[in-house]
Formats: sequence, C-alpha cells, structure tokens
Amino acid sequence: MAEEKKGSKGAMSVAEAGRKGGERVKRERGRAFYEEIGRKGGETVARERGREFYEEIGRKGGETVKAERGASFYEEIGKKGGETVKAERGMPFYEEIGRKGGQKVRELIEEGKRSASKAEPKGEPEK
Repeated sequence: MAEEKKGSKGAMSVAEAGRKGGERVKRERGRAFYEEIGRKGGETVARERGREFYEEIGRKGGETVKAERGASFYEEIGKKGGETVKAERGMPFYEEIGRKGGQKVRELIEEGKRSASKAEPKGEPEK
C-alpha cells in the first residue's frame, strides 16, 4: 500500500518517511507541542461540528467495542476501575460522594415541589 520509489539509492516508503519525520518533530519539539496541536484541533472540530458530532462518534465507538468484545467487557473494566478508585481513595471517598449525591437529590425534590406548588392554580380544588 505504501508507495515506494524504485531505482534510486536510499529510497524509502512514504510510511517510513512519515515515521522518520514524526520522530524528528517529537525530538525537536517535545510532548507539549503535540498536546497543544491536539487541543487546538479538538477546539476547531468542536466549533465546526458541535457536541452532536462527539456524541455520534462516541456512540459508534461504543457499539463497535460492544460488538467486538461483548457487554461483559464493560462490566469487567467498570469493576477494575472501581477497585482502583477504592484502593487509591478508600471508603471515605465513596461516603463523601454518596452524601453529596443524596443532598443533590433532596435539593431537586424540594425544587420540584416548589415548582409544582407555583404551577397549581389558586382557588381551585384539586381533583
């Protein structure tokens, strides 16, 4: 697939030339250069294509992985991730996020009740 120059001494494929060029840029400019151009590229794509584009490619990627590896793959990586977080942060972390989540649910319920009471017409009995 890679094009090759034939008949000249020292010829290399396009792939090899690209690889050598990439290695040289990496040596001369370092990791920060790639981080910067990646960030700029991501910002440009986000601006031009919007959030829906990322949702679509994420969904397609997830479907592909599920088809290739099965649903159990997600269970396995989720379990590994949970075990890693537990080892690194301990049970107090889970207690804290549980407390925060519970507080948020209470706030949302109260907000819903306030909205519902404002929406009820005054003076008319409920059915």
